[in-house]
Amino acid sequence: MRTNFLYLLCITGLFSSCNKDLNQQPLLSNTSATQYSTPRGYKQVLAKVYGSYSLTSSAGTGASDVNVAGISDPATTDFLRAFWNAQELTTDEDVCAWNDGALQPFHNFNWTASNVYLTALYTRSLFQITVCNEFIRNATDEAIKSHGFAGKDAEDIKRYRAEARFLRAFQYWVLMDLFGNPPFITEKDPIGKYIPRQIKRADLFAYVESELKAIDPDLAAPRQNEYGRVDQGAAWALLARLYLNAEIYLGTGQKKYSEAIQYASKVLTAGYTLMQPYKNLFLADNDKNNPEVILPIAYDATNSQNFGGTTFLICSAHGTDPTDNRNFGIPGGGWQGNRSTKPLPLRFGDYSGGGDKRALFGAGTLEVADVLTFGDGVSVHKFSNLRSDGTMPPSPNGVLCSTDFPLFRLAEMYLVYAEAVLRGGSGGDQATALSYINQLRERGYENNSNDLTSLSLQDVLNERQRELYWEGFRRTDLIRYGQFTGSAYLWPWKGGVAGGTGVDGHFSIFPIPSTDIIANPNLIQNPGY
Repeated sequence: MRTNFLYLLCITGLFSSCNKDLNQQPLLSNTSATQYSTPRGYKQVLAKVYGSYSLTSSAGTGASDVNVAGISDPATTDFLRAFWNAQELTTDEDVCAWNDGALQPFHNFNWTASNVYLTALYTRSLFQITVCNEFIRNATDEAIKSHGFAGKDAEDIKRYRAEARFLRAFQYWVLMDLFGNPPFITEKDPIGKYIPRQIKRADLFAYVESELKAIDPDLAAPRQNEYGRVDQGAAWALLARLYLNAEIYLGTGQKKYSEAIQYASKVLTAGYTLMQPYKNLFLADNDKNNPEVILPIAYDATNSQNFGGTTFLICSAHGTDPTDNRNFGIPGGGWQGNRSTKPLPLRFGDYSGGGDKRALFGAGTLEVADVLTFGDGVSVHKFSNLRSDGTMPPSPNGVLCSTDFPLFRLAEMYLVYAEAVLRGGSGGDQATALSYINQLRERGYENNSNDLTSLSLQDVLNERQRELYWEGFRRTDLIRYGQFTGSAYLWPWKGGVAGGTGVDGHFSIFPIPSTDIIANPNLIQNPGY
């Protein structure tokens, strides 16, 4: 959060607080009419839209928050923290030592529709969609004209609107991927007492696809927007991700691998390059001179405090060793939570980092005899709150972190291209696919001595894990490869069994939270719950 725009995120608490009493008088006489009366007012609300991805009411931000019964710590409702738990704790990449009755079911594959962390993620996504809808509703062409905006001011607000539409589309992708058939509401629906209808997964796919294509002309060109804001590269990257998973969302045979190649290629030729070295992607100054990240979630330990986000990723991966914690920029942290099961470090062979520098692991044992013992399992030290020069950014308590999280980065597009080619997509070729995979490996090994000479789909999945581990991809990847449910691929503690066990196929989609099923008669629960 080191640009003028991202500074606005630090003050969203000034106009985003909530009060349970709906009969409140406007503070400072700041109503919707006055907020949207100036171009700066629009940009301030746009900052709130972005801020809903990185702020909760924890740590005194005063920002709007998601209230979920059963959760006393608002930080656990943070978007990234909730999304990461669902995408990683359910896979071979992570186990958590916290004796939490709602977290342990992720390893055990026995979550239910009343799981508070799934409810937190679901509710957070819908909250962010609501924030986007409100902004879009006030940024129509008619609204812009009614305020008398013209020229650059009008064009800027149209761009803000396109960015909000992207952020809404992204959250609908999250709901489609994890929950299948969520409630659906846009800026065109009534405000107030309105019960949203449920949308089918295939229809939501079509909506997200159409939105991303429609906003393309109004977005900034790749790498031409302010840091932390959406540009065309982000829209292309989400389309490529969407198309790669189309058979999961639309049904067997509904292939869109050619489209995945098309949009991955647009990103690959848009001027992004791989960050050198790999570990610098995940440091506290990864907002500086970073040619690889397409769109981040930005965090700042001083001005936008949140115990979710990368603070959670970093602190939960460390124990109580003071030296270790200082070495990763969290002298007051170390939460003894998350670490890997053995398939992740063993994916690298030598996981010391002496060969492939992407192997960023710490202490611990390969075998997890007891999930609730933090030392069982290899610690993952991918994210750090130190800068690339070894210094620590300001942190008021030695816990809060300023490391940004890459929602989209170039390396993913290399991997999308390669997989889509191998799955039969047109518009690409296997030689180029192999070269993209080898470019990632060459960055990892810092030479070409470990280049592959041929490429299979399993090779791509293995490379995705080495490149993208702990970035929230693994559950979706395993589902696409048919290795998430069932017994084709087992890992330690899958299904709550030390050696792993097969699990029912209905777990490939999470349940619609029971609280919403009760509140909304339009919703039908996903099968198996």
